[in-house]
Amino acid sequence: MGRSRARDTANPRARLDHGGIAEIVPSEFTSGFELIVDDTPQSHVDLDDPTHLHFEYVVRMGAVIDQLGATASAPLSAVHLGAGALTIPRYIATTRPGSRQQVIEWEAPLVELVRTHLPLPRGAAIRIRIGDAREGLQRLPPALRGNCDLVVSDVFSGAQTPAHLTSRELYQEVADLLAPSGVLLVNVADGPGLAFARRQVATISSVFSDVAVLADAQVLKGRRFGNLVVAASVADLPAEWLPRVLAAGPHPAKMARGEEVVAFSRGASVVTDADAVASPRPDAGLFLR
Repeated sequence: MGRSRARDTANPRARLDHGGIAEIVPSEFTSGFELIVDDTPQSHVDLDDPTHLHFEYVVRMGAVIDQLGATASAPLSAVHLGAGALTIPRYIATTRPGSRQQVIEWEAPLVELVRTHLPLPRGAAIRIRIGDAREGLQRLPPALRGNCDLVVSDVFSGAQTPAHLTSRELYQEVADLLAPSGVLLVNVADGPGLAFARRQVATISSVFSDVAVLADAQVLKGRRFGNLVVAASVADLPAEWLPRVLAAGPHPAKMARGEEVVAFSRGASVVTDADAVASPRPDAGLFLR
């Protein structure tokens, strides 16, 4: 955030169906590359080390994913609603060989750009389906229903999550996909006051019995714009160890769970298809490059 530099016109780029521009640029501060969409950093990928999760919220997602399944290396069945440059699918394919993953992505030009210039790990069983994430859920193989270990919702059109991917109805469709111990991970972007995030937590809590919120302490207090990871399950989350893990560097964070989650969402109304709105747009200067 707050970075600025001249763009290299030689960087691979593509015009997306919604009219914006996707671009792959060398990472300025670490190894690998970043996917930039409409001037907003969307993903970081290290082709030499797919376990390198640079963005803080992705590190937190990885910390949860590491605890799923019988062992840390057990294959997972995962569905991704949006995936940017496929950072999390790459991570799962590398750390859990034999995993079977489905990705639903709206932008075919984005998929082509990423697959051409940031190729997937050899042997990764990642099926990419082009289309709207909500509609794509209905077209997934019937055998997945009730059998998914993980669903990740990380959908952005530019810098905002579309409204129809924020409702109780959407999360109920996701719950129908998950196995009894399956976990939902949602990337929620919000700013001071956290009005959108509080409604999202209230909405997810209306479907799932155990919900946790992971974020930078200042973001969780509503003091600055940032990403919050919401983890949810109809069973107990594997979260007893998370506070200690998340307190460690280089990405210290706080986890709210139980009564803290209840307090976080108190007074916030559940989002339905009838009143859903897109996530707030960040300030124009937040992602200056």
